[in-house]
Amino acid sequence: MYSGVMSTSERLISATRELLWERGYVGTSPKAIQQQAGAGQGSMYHHFAGKPDLALTAIRRTAEEMRATAEATFGGDGTAYERIAAYLLRERDVLRGCPVGRLTMDPEIIADAALRAPVDETLDWLRGRIAGIVQEGLDQGEFAAHVVPGEIAATVVATVQGGYVLARASGSPDAFDAGVRGLLSLLAPR
Repeated sequence: MYSGVMSTSERLISATRELLWERGYVGTSPKAIQQQAGAGQGSMYHHFAGKPDLALTAIRRTAEEMRATAEATFGGDGTAYERIAAYLLRERDVLRGCPVGRLTMDPEIIADAALRAPVDETLDWLRGRIAGIVQEGLDQGEFAAHVVPGEIAATVVATVQGGYVLARASGSPDAFDAGVRGLLSLLAPR
């Protein structure tokens, strides 16, 4: 499944990321990780102290990737509204859901402070980054004066995460798309 150029530790991390997204923590057994990575048990335990250590590394990597992807959009050109719209409208596999959002629904991850930390940090970062962009829009007179940056940021994140859930439940991206369109129409500069 993985190229021969990828190191064993990278294959293990990549396999764990994929399995956590698909199956959750409990459904991601060391054996499944090893099989998907094409690595032996000895290799896994050579690179990682065990499943929790590997899972934490995989979760951190997923969180870093999500932040980098979002920042590429947020840091681009355009008005505050245009950058938020670009984030909301960017291409994504809606029916698969969000790899970080998926982790919030995993009771094993939420119950473990170390595993939950990168998830919390990423969602906090996302809300903070969006709130900063909304504040820029307020400062430029782009948004109505009554707009509260933190509340808009929470609404953007809730729309994306809730849109994933609704799309998965219906088996169609239409619910996600409708939520995004609705939020953008409410947020549109007057």
